[in-house]
Amino acid sequence: MSAAAAPSAQDSLAMMLRVLKLPTVSRHAEEVALKAEHEGWSFGQYLKHLMALELEERRRGRIERNQRASALPGEKTLGTLDRKRLSASVAKVLPTLCEGGFVERGENVLLFGLPGRGKTHVACAIGHELVRRGRRVLFTATYALVQRLLGAKRELRLEKEFGELDSYDAVILDDIGYVQQSRDEMEVLFTFLAERYERKSVLITSNLVFSEWNRIFKDPMTTAAVIDRLIHHAVILEMTGGSLRAEKAERTAKEARTTTTTGATTTTPATTTTTATAGAQAEAEVGEM
Repeated sequence: MSAAAAPSAQDSLAMMLRVLKLPTVSRHAEEVALKAEHEGWSFGQYLKHLMALELEERRRGRIERNQRASALPGEKTLGTLDRKRLSASVAKVLPTLCEGGFVERGENVLLFGLPGRGKTHVACAIGHELVRRGRRVLFTATYALVQRLLGAKRELRLEKEFGELDSYDAVILDDIGYVQQSRDEMEVLFTFLAERYERKSVLITSNLVFSEWNRIFKDPMTTAAVIDRLIHHAVILEMTGGSLRAEKAERTAKEARTTTTTGATTTTPATTTTTATAGAQAEAEVGEM
């Protein structure tokens, strides 16, 4: 091989770094070398700096992948949560839950409350913080998880499905109270919860208190067994206060009435009637929640 065709030392280094899968080191090696020379670093300091850059880039990449895989609603974060609406007890324990110690202990978080009280938002905010701390989280509606497990059972790969779900440090089951189980549905959900007992965490939101869970699991013995496993190691949050959705609908109706009143001199009677009707519909929806 001629001298002109021989790879340079720099090219050889870049190739070896690619083989070793150190892309961040490859990108920054020359830049950091100049900085090290200028500031009089030792070789050890130079190498440590490069490795720190590589590890940080991998950490960010892992968080981004986990964020995408989590299916967490992007808008339901700690930053968008109106903490003033939380009860004192929930507000007090929320920072500790966001730190993720309960995940290390395989504990559960159970959130109860009427519709619109912010259960899902709080659960998702905790989930986002867990992802930021390097945890794997999955957010799913309970009915969607049940259908996923039933499909796996029909295809004789239920154990494999449980293995995949086991890779998540925490699974958020949203709206368990809306699931009216057949026996097959009840069995796969019970098995999923039993599989995670004392090993991996679940966060569950429910409109139904425990005394009403017979509506979900049908059989009293199964219901008792589920509740016993869930509360053995658990933090229970009671979400109180008014309905956020109802208040939003009421504000929308009020704004519609205000707009109609303000524009009365330039609005035809037909338009006024339409706007008033929209306001009445919004109020009716609030009453149905």
